[in-house]
Amino acid sequence: MKKKKLRRLIKNVFILSVIGGIFIAGVLVIWVSTFTIPNLDSFDERRVAESTKIYDRTGEILLYDVFQNVKRTVVPFDQISRNVKNATIAIEDAEFYEHHGIKPTAILRAVLVNIVTLGFSQGGSTITQQVVKNSLLTNEKSIARKLKEWVLAYRLEDVLSKDEILNMYLNEIPYGGSLYGVAEASQAFFGKEPLDLTLAESAYLAALPKAPTYYSPYGGHRDKLEERKNLVLKEMFNNNFISEEEYQSALKEEVTFSPQSDQGIKAPHFVIFVRAQLEKKYGEDVLESGGLKVITTLDYELQKKAEEIVERKALENKDKFNAENAAAVAVNPKTGDILTMVGSRNYFDEEIDGNFNVALAHRQPGSAFKPFAYATAFKKGYTPETVIFDLQTEFSVGCSPSGEPLYPSAVCYMPGNYDNIFRGPVTMREGLAQSINIPSIKTLYLAGMKDTLNLAKDMGIESLGSIGQYGLTLVLGGGEVSPLDLTSAYSVFANEGVRNPYRSILEIRDKNNNIIEKPDLHPRQVLSAEIAGKISDVLSDNVARTPAFGANSYLYLPGRDVAVKTGTTNDYRDAWIIGYTPSIALGAWAGNNDNSPMEKKVAGFIVAPMWNEIMNEILKTLPDEKFNRPARETSLDLKPVLRGIWQGGRSYKIDKISGKLATLDTPPETLGEIVVGGVHSILYWLDADNPRGASPQSPEADPQFIHWEIPVRDWVARQGVIETDETIVPTESDDVHRPEYAPKLDITNPQAGSIWGSSDRIVFSITNTGRYPLSKVEYFLNGRFLGASSASPFGYSFIPNETEGVKSQNTLKAVGYDNTFNKGEAETNFSVR
Repeated sequence: MKKKKLRRLIKNVFILSVIGGIFIAGVLVIWVSTFTIPNLDSFDERRVAESTKIYDRTGEILLYDVFQNVKRTVVPFDQISRNVKNATIAIEDAEFYEHHGIKPTAILRAVLVNIVTLGFSQGGSTITQQVVKNSLLTNEKSIARKLKEWVLAYRLEDVLSKDEILNMYLNEIPYGGSLYGVAEASQAFFGKEPLDLTLAESAYLAALPKAPTYYSPYGGHRDKLEERKNLVLKEMFNNNFISEEEYQSALKEEVTFSPQSDQGIKAPHFVIFVRAQLEKKYGEDVLESGGLKVITTLDYELQKKAEEIVERKALENKDKFNAENAAAVAVNPKTGDILTMVGSRNYFDEEIDGNFNVALAHRQPGSAFKPFAYATAFKKGYTPETVIFDLQTEFSVGCSPSGEPLYPSAVCYMPGNYDNIFRGPVTMREGLAQSINIPSIKTLYLAGMKDTLNLAKDMGIESLGSIGQYGLTLVLGGGEVSPLDLTSAYSVFANEGVRNPYRSILEIRDKNNNIIEKPDLHPRQVLSAEIAGKISDVLSDNVARTPAFGANSYLYLPGRDVAVKTGTTNDYRDAWIIGYTPSIALGAWAGNNDNSPMEKKVAGFIVAPMWNEIMNEILKTLPDEKFNRPARETSLDLKPVLRGIWQGGRSYKIDKISGKLATLDTPPETLGEIVVGGVHSILYWLDADNPRGASPQSPEADPQFIHWEIPVRDWVARQGVIETDETIVPTESDDVHRPEYAPKLDITNPQAGSIWGSSDRIVFSITNTGRYPLSKVEYFLNGRFLGASSASPFGYSFIPNETEGVKSQNTLKAVGYDNTFNKGEAETNFSVR
């Protein structure tokens, strides 16, 4: 009985499943029958209406419309080069002439990936599918849309021949910007008809559609375009479209791209930068027909001024310094917003490849890298007043201190300063402010290359790689960094150690005006406010930099707190300047795109005038903010070399009045010191890794010690410096300042417990029976400073109802100082009615 019921149940389930399957299949067939073959007549209209538009930060100034001035010319199939057709098939759909619109294996793979990821982004698209997708369907990522694409692709193959489908594809495919179709692309890029393109030119065109903005020959990824072009050629060879000889010849072919035309774009370097980000995140299809409204961070009013100044100054520099190009970028330290980005003197200037965005290019920063080493040193415990000897020094331990190799393969390193002058003892403040090389190299050694590199990366410089790539030349700009990254990193100093990664987009809305992206700020404290403040204090110290730049240089903006650092590479191929206030960081670069050297002038002459003019324009729009400057460390407990004292390293506190050793009773006003021990390099007095710890027992254990010490000792001999030792240290202690010698004060008026009217004048009287005569008496009423008297009889008077802080019950305290700064106190109480 049970078996009968089970068989009946299975039979019923089977019948219902069959009926359900037939019903679903029927619905699917009816749905599929409603699909229509693509009609390309409305292609342009649909895309124009839904193209992405990029605005400045106000949301009102249109910088770029992705589909503005769209260019699309249809050409017959026989007017398109065989190379273009084969290159496209090889890289996009090698089995195009074998399949029937879809590839089942690719579809199966896509289905599996979509099920796993739930992203519905995989489609294994053939050329036929791309025609369907580009001409009819929306960019919605759904199973229904993908199914429509598969069905229509299959049906399209029944209606059109393979050549017709390929012709449709080549006539509508996007090649970047407003260029659609192979005819417009071949004219725009090579000035040729598509029938006349060479094999290498055809490979370039086939390389572009995957990511037209990223691979654009006018963008910043020419190396990646070259790689993809070579991949196209490789696929053509692998699929027997070209011979070995043709393949090798095309690899070597020199191709020249036509200059890019003005397409009604504002702030082009910035717009292309933003477009590349959008394309990477949302894809080319969404970018072209998703109807996005992108509000960027750009301040177009400042951008216009910056573009005008950069072009004018770059043309001046071309005549004066053989520096034909320039770039500038400004970042808001408090948000990371990119406010201006000028990537060349003129985006459309073909003479200098103006479309290449130098603001994103990696160049050697020269001395502009030095602040990261000094910040690391300050972080470790060094101070801006730390003394380092600026003397010619051999830094390679494989060489003798005089610069002779100790073994055949040794490479010596004895750099000089930009002015070939060696100054002797200088502070870290002077070394950084005046950009002196020798103290800066020594600072990098003291700070540690690994820690310096890590700090630079934390502050936003990701392009430097690992420590193994560098030696002590790192501090002179041995690595490479982009103006955008370097300016963004400097903004951390401006923002008291808080890093806001740079951003270019404030908000993105879809075609229905719904916000789909609004990037949040992600501030991170990567450097203490104190250390950032020390760097800002040094870089804004016009007095400290005056010996190198003059008192009224382009680095100085009267009335404004501006920190500035320049950088010039040793071969004069790059001139930099980065400056900032608490509200803005502005970086500028000058040089030549082909990396040829400029005239042998430092950045202060070449790029600083341009930076100064742009910064003045920006500061007109910003409040006058000041840096928070940390107090200078003056405690005598700090090692002398960290306080700017180079004449010795052992310190003894003395009383300046008695000339004897200070005691706990010696007042701060008479505290002095004697420094002895001779003149030595900093490594003699402290451990490089622990500058505030105990002095090293064996300084020579440091591998750099001998190389630093010998030049110092030679300098002492040449200068005839008189050195001191412990024989000048007093042996007796301060006997002027003792508790029993302190002033013994007695307040004779007002008397304790006396009562006064609120309008009475109360006169203070005081006597002293201490050892030394009084020099000053200070009076405090209820803890509040009331006044002082510096002349005998040291009286003072006040009227209660004219004085703040008077109560019914009051305490008067007198603090007296004698002429040796001993201190004594006395108190009394009185009442006021």
